[in-house]
Formats: sequence, C-alpha cells, structure tokens
Amino acid sequence: MKDSMSQWLAVGAATLVAAVAHAQSGEEAGASGADQARMPQAELELPPRKFKTAEEHYLYLYEQAGGGTKHTMETIPVWDGLWTSGNNTMPAIFLVDGTLATAWRPGAEIREGVLTPAYEEHFRQRRAEIEKYGEQRYDRLTNCEYPGVPRWLWEPYVKEFVNLPYQSWFMNDMMNETRRIYIGKEHVNIEAAHSATGDSIGFWDEEELVIWTKWVQPADYVRGMPLTSNQFEMVEIWSEVVRDDGTRELVTQVTFYDPIALYEPQSAVYTHQLRPDLEESGVRIRNWECTTSSNSYKDEDGNTQFYLPGDPEYKDPRGFTDFPELPGQSLNPIFDAE
Repeated sequence: MKDSMSQWLAVGAATLVAAVAHAQSGEEAGASGADQARMPQAELELPPRKFKTAEEHYLYLYEQAGGGTKHTMETIPVWDGLWTSGNNTMPAIFLVDGTLATAWRPGAEIREGVLTPAYEEHFRQRRAEIEKYGEQRYDRLTNCEYPGVPRWLWEPYVKEFVNLPYQSWFMNDMMNETRRIYIGKEHVNIEAAHSATGDSIGFWDEEELVIWTKWVQPADYVRGMPLTSNQFEMVEIWSEVVRDDGTRELVTQVTFYDPIALYEPQSAVYTHQLRPDLEESGVRIRNWECTTSSNSYKDEDGNTQFYLPGDPEYKDPRGFTDFPELPGQSLNPIFDAE
C-alpha cells in the first residue's frame, strides 16, 4: 500500500510540475491562450475624456451618476456562478499588434513611448529574455508571490462574484485573492502601507459597478508584460452582457494610472465567461497556499526549477503537522493508509 502511495505521490508531483511548467509557458488564464484568443473580444470603450488621475476619473463618473444608484438586496445585480477569464486587449498597450498569443512569446515588437524610460528599459530586458529563451524564465507566481491587481483581471482558474448593497466581493481561486469593494465609501489606510490587492471603493451606476483601486504593491500586468510602480491606480467599470446565444459575460473597461511607469493613462477591456460546466463537474473554490509546500526555486541562471520527490529539499504537501506523534495529524486523511 505504501509503495502504491509513493507512486501516487510521484505521479501527483509530476502532474503538478507539468501544470506549473505549462503555466510558465504562457497558458495563464482560465482557458488556454489559444482558447482565449478565439473568444469574442468586447469592444474597448475609452473614458469620456482624458483624466490626469484615477481620482479625477472616478469623481467625474460619480458626479455623472448623480452619486450612484442605491441598490437593495432585491435590486442588486447578481453575478452568480463560476467565471473564468477570457479575452482582453491589454497586450496591445505595450506591444505593436499585441494579442494574447504574443504576450508571453517571442517575436513581438515593443510599442515605444508608452512606458517611462526606466520602465521601458526594464521591459526591453524582459522581452529580450523571452526572445532568447522562448519565455520569461522566472515568474513571481512560482515563488508564491501575489500577482498584483492588474494581473488579477487575467488570473487563471475560476472566480466568484458576490454583490451586496454595501460591498462587493470578487473572489479568485488563484492565491485566494479576494478583492473587497466598499460601496459608497472613501479610501481608508490605517496601516499606512500598500497591499497586494490595494484598497477599492466603488458605486453603482444602474447595472454598472464603478471601482477605484489604489495603494497597490508593485507587481506586473502579467507574465511577459511590464512592471507597475507603487503609484499604480486603476478605475474599472464592470457590467454583465448577455450574448445572442444566451451566454453571460462580464465586461470590464479599465484605465490604468501610473505616473512613475506610464507617460499617460492607458485603457483596456477584459472579459470573464460564465462556466456552468465547471459547476456541473463539481469545481469549487478551495482555500490554498503554497509557501509551505512550494518546491520551486531559482537556479544560478535565473530559471525556475522544481525539487521532485527524492530530492533532499523536497517538501511533501501531504505530510504531517508539527505534531506527527498524535493521531489524526496527517495532512493526507483521505488517502493515508495508516
């Protein structure tokens, strides 16, 4: 039985490594890059005029909405079910003819004059690495680092959305990232610090949710794309669209503000598709973390590598707590033979 279990763990670990390597190669979001590219692309709607700051943009929309729609539990838009990320136009901001297919892969031309000199130079170095090796050799996700807010919009696996009159909860399976949008509130930062998902406030304009996020830790837009600075902010407008075939889609018009990294604000449109097939198959968002079981490391050449079963450094995610002498301390109760 133990030999069978060892084989099962080895297969499981190999599968995990293959999945992470697959993600490293560019299949980032809920559907594969190829599948995403075939999804319908929502039309980008630019802001009504140019704004210098996210605050100016948000307050303008707030005034246009007359202070926002005061929803109740009976009128609040319901975005139930499981959703996966779909097509978006963000790569076209930074790459000439940028698409989902070119975001992580060689052969793309950098769009000049979008990033400030220091950030453009760093982006050129990142793209040069992709040209040389066929991919970005190391990514923050393999080190269990939070991806950051702009990347949240394109994160893999599934999301759930819960709208209440006083808050909206945007929950992501990846990294257990839950964004809380405080409706009709002002920004609050009693810690005087930035965070991985920042601080988000919002209001409803009929069926559309407008969000302003600030105090975000530096990260990147997605693997292969530029970095953001600690002055990054964004304004989003979320709405549900029902397609002609009856499928539901969430469309997000977003404008990025970053005075340190961007010459001027940039806009993109993102989508999420409802996935009833995932619910039918029993998919559920689980709580998880990888810091205690991560077997990834950066080698001397800067590549992502993985410890495998049998390596002295390998961490067994189905091991025991700090008290193995007590019964019931296995982290593998379903499959543990003992």
